[in-house]
Amino acid sequence: MPEDFKNLLLQNDKRILFVGIGNLLKRDDGVGAYISSKIRNKSNIEALTVEVSLENYIGKINTINPEILVLIDCVEMGSTPGTCKLMSISKINDLTFNTHNISLRRISEFFRMPVYMLGIQPEKIDFGENISYLVKEEADKIISYINSY
Repeated sequence: MPEDFKNLLLQNDKRILFVGIGNLLKRDDGVGAYISSKIRNKSNIEALTVEVSLENYIGKINTINPEILVLIDCVEMGSTPGTCKLMSISKINDLTFNTHNISLRRISEFFRMPVYMLGIQPEKIDFGENISYLVKEEADKIISYINSY
């Protein structure tokens, strides 16, 4: 688990919204949606699953008005499958997002709060419903870690 992600969760005084992005029919591309669907909402943590249509949820996210927004998606980082990294949305110019018609950085301009990306390196993004073993293993660790707060 990245240290900066742990530090983000330690901010108990801030409301964090986790938004799961991805196509559930393209194996590891669905990891963001998988994670967000398993997060238990609490007083300072909430989750929303948007799959491939983040742009349709801009109004809802702004209505929820979290103090920190974390987008969860598979990201091609050239790393070992299952590697995860938390980064500011402003730092993602050179990374590849597999199913988006519009840049996540561009969409983030519609939000009033700081926006982060929790990117998970995919292994397979071809058609199929099962997340690969290494990616699912990391996803389950992330879910467990978030739910323990």
